[in-house]
Amino acid sequence: MKLYNSAAPNPWRVRAYLMEKGASVSLEDVNIQDGGTRTPEFLKINSLGGLPVLELDDGRFLTESIAICRYLDCQFEGPALFGVDPYDQGLVEMWNRRIEFEIIGTLANIAKHSFGYFADKIEQMPEFVENQRRMLVKKWNWLDEELKDGRPFIAGNNFSIADITGMMGLRISEFIETAVPEECVHVKKWERAVRGRASWDA
Repeated sequence: MKLYNSAAPNPWRVRAYLMEKGASVSLEDVNIQDGGTRTPEFLKINSLGGLPVLELDDGRFLTESIAICRYLDCQFEGPALFGVDPYDQGLVEMWNRRIEFEIIGTLANIAKHSFGYFADKIEQMPEFVENQRRMLVKKWNWLDEELKDGRPFIAGNNFSIADITGMMGLRISEFIETAVPEECVHVKKWERAVRGRASWDA
């Protein structure tokens, strides 16, 4: 198997997953700054021009980071990062989706509407950015309220893909220079814990 990779957030999510799983696949770096995902050859692999892409040994391809992680979860032994039983799997999926929609989505809106890289990809609305920055504070406070029950990880007692997605959010927050508010003490406690994991530097 081969993972088409870059320094972008979603490829990082797959690399972090692999590190937490104790597994590895070969990597092929694609230069997104130079349009490496927009070439005719790459668009045959992923018509949306995004990363990561997993190439299987039989020549088939999978795109979308969570879909790739789910596939890899069936290929490797290791921690149950998608849940340990049917209820836990549902809970992990629920929290992964919540973090995607509430946190990642808001962060992505800030980045997409404020960074030059996206200027030729979407119709940017700079006035939308400040709205989303205000919303982001509310989103972090929402998560803080959820975590005040004392659980160590986003979906409960076990580290999961939901935490990896949350970690991706922290990394995007650094990129857009918007830290978790200091008053979010429960999120900050979780942040300190996950920043200490080896997968932070995947």
